[in-house]
Amino acid sequence: MSRQTPAAQPPAGKADLHVHTSFSDGMAEARELLDYVQEQAQLDVLAVTDHDDIRGAWLAREAWAKGNYTFDFVLGVEATAIEGHVLALFIEEPVPTLCPVAELLESVHRQGGIAVAPHPMNWLTRSLGEAALRRAVAGLHGIETANCSPGSGVRRRRALELNRAELRLAEVGGSDAHFLDFVGGAFTQFPGHTPAELKDAILGRETVACNGSVPRWRQIGARRIARQTWRGFMTTPRRMGWRPTAASFVRRFFRV
Repeated sequence: MSRQTPAAQPPAGKADLHVHTSFSDGMAEARELLDYVQEQAQLDVLAVTDHDDIRGAWLAREAWAKGNYTFDFVLGVEATAIEGHVLALFIEEPVPTLCPVAELLESVHRQGGIAVAPHPMNWLTRSLGEAALRRAVAGLHGIETANCSPGSGVRRRRALELNRAELRLAEVGGSDAHFLDFVGGAFTQFPGHTPAELKDAILGRETVACNGSVPRWRQIGARRIARQTWRGFMTTPRRMGWRPTAASFVRRFFRV
């Protein structure tokens, strides 16, 4: 009796779903980022997800379309809900910010987009906590269980436990890069290589969240880190205004 040879598995694609440019609090302009990905990062798909304003991704996509790049591009935004940040991916239009997470997720769904909880339960940045994740799970497609930002590793094990026991969302990786050196330092593996295949893999929970190698923070330098930290502190108030931003914190912590 003849033995069948197992069908060869397609090589896994590699996507970084969480990258910032200087349009918000990243330290590199869109063209610099795109050139770095082409020359250094070895990605199949890049998502630009600037804070609370889709125009950063629009500008990056325009630059990508004019270049001779071998990787694909996904439009996104890291939007601030009252409960925490949400990555809105595969969208074309703005989504609401400083609103309840349910309202934000509804907007993502109306556009046929993908909603991911980035850096879950991270105390150092505005993140969805356990209670918020449980409430929002029906509207989320993925959870970012690989991320390069400070503090993310501390809660990674708990995020994995919660997801595998209760949430059962697609596990994805994104670098949350604000410096070029970190792009691709956390990434998503998926069957295929194209944005359409990536989206299908997230919907089918066929993704794998991976951590790569990143430089030590002291290699970045205290001055650059301080500049980026200030930009990060200012980005949402600058876009949305100090009063609405402060009010959203009050609603988050005191449930007004």
